[in-house]
Amino acid sequence: MTDQGHPFGSDHPIGVAVLGMGNVGTEVVRIIQEQSQDLRQRVGAPLVLRGVAVRRLDVDRGIDPELLTTDARALVNREDVDLVVEVMGGIDPARELIGTALTAGKSVVTANKALLADYTGELAAAAEHSRADLYFEAAVAGAIPVVRPLIQSLSGDRVNRVVGIVNGTTNFILSAMDETGADYSATLAEATRLGYAEADPTADVEGFDAAAKAAILASLAFHTRVTAADVYREGISRITSEDLETAAAVGCTVKLLAICERVPASPGEPGSAQGGKDRISVRVYPALIPRKHPLSSVSGAFNAVVVEAENAGRLMFYGQGAGGAPTASAVMGDLVMAARNKFFGGRAPGESVYAELPIAPIGDTPTRYHVNLKVADRTGVLQAVAGEFAQHGVSISTVRQEGQDEGARLVVVTHHATESALADTVAALAELESVTSVTSVVRLEGTEE
Repeated sequence: MTDQGHPFGSDHPIGVAVLGMGNVGTEVVRIIQEQSQDLRQRVGAPLVLRGVAVRRLDVDRGIDPELLTTDARALVNREDVDLVVEVMGGIDPARELIGTALTAGKSVVTANKALLADYTGELAAAAEHSRADLYFEAAVAGAIPVVRPLIQSLSGDRVNRVVGIVNGTTNFILSAMDETGADYSATLAEATRLGYAEADPTADVEGFDAAAKAAILASLAFHTRVTAADVYREGISRITSEDLETAAAVGCTVKLLAICERVPASPGEPGSAQGGKDRISVRVYPALIPRKHPLSSVSGAFNAVVVEAENAGRLMFYGQGAGGAPTASAVMGDLVMAARNKFFGGRAPGESVYAELPIAPIGDTPTRYHVNLKVADRTGVLQAVAGEFAQHGVSISTVRQEGQDEGARLVVVTHHATESALADTVAALAELESVTSVTSVVRLEGTEE
């Protein structure tokens, strides 16, 4: 032990290695260097940047070139490095580098949602074995603090539901479609031009990014290890301007939602005298939500997460979910916490997966639906359509009919029904001679029914 009983004395520097210097890494390096005095006061000891791992050395990055290296492994293994910040992204070599750091007892701060969605268990085990810290606030929603509240603030409560808009690219596209009436392709092109969408937008628009974040949120909320493969996923590429129009007609808009919820066991299920074990449903898909719902007003590239807990009630976290400076803010918050633990000899909470709740199949998951059909404009069509819904146990809430040049359009809104029952209904509708096509099926979330 050193002065004042701390493992690190007040004059003993805490060495930091940064892996990656893209938008987020550049901001992290800037903050460490520009705010060194404030950070020292907050931590109790100086934070010293030991090096930054980059792919190329022939780029002027605005810092001392002596700090740059292309050998990330050597940097992580340096004896004067106590904390590692990983903002390089991807699975490999990030997985190996983080594992190496944790095994050596070096705490890690990461923003890598893709890695955490599949390998949190492996990395958490390495951290536990060496008594190191693994922090990842920035992996879910940029600057929005939602990971730490789930791990710490709500650790004495029972979380029942987490639902959020966790991808800025898709939220920008859907917001613009709603506001301008433009179609998906035109809005995606505009998002790309403005820098909101990548040249290859697949990870965002097909829901992979949101699914990784949903896996992390569900793991934390329900004390159960959830991976990206456990998340049912649909993207927004099939959402049309017509979907937005019909949503507006019923007082709704469309958002790509990440939904993580506890599904209480039914009394008749096997597993216990009071019914079976609770399950959890984790899914990502575009859904209609009422204009009065708090998530409906989240526009542009902003993110928001709503947590519903048994005693705390509904909590909403809102802010910038991406970008260099906002994400770096979350990284730096984790870095200060990890450095304080080094100085004071404490530890962050480890992985909590004691509940081991099973994942509910999407087919068993009940929700409401907004179904658009093109039909022949003649007597008896509505009766035939309603009969198929009834035949498959799907209760209709409302029906709206609109005349068209070559027939009619029916817009059916259901009460809660399982995914499998709705799928069977849609298949049967497509076989009806009076139904030209089922043009879209969009789920309806955020209602009281």
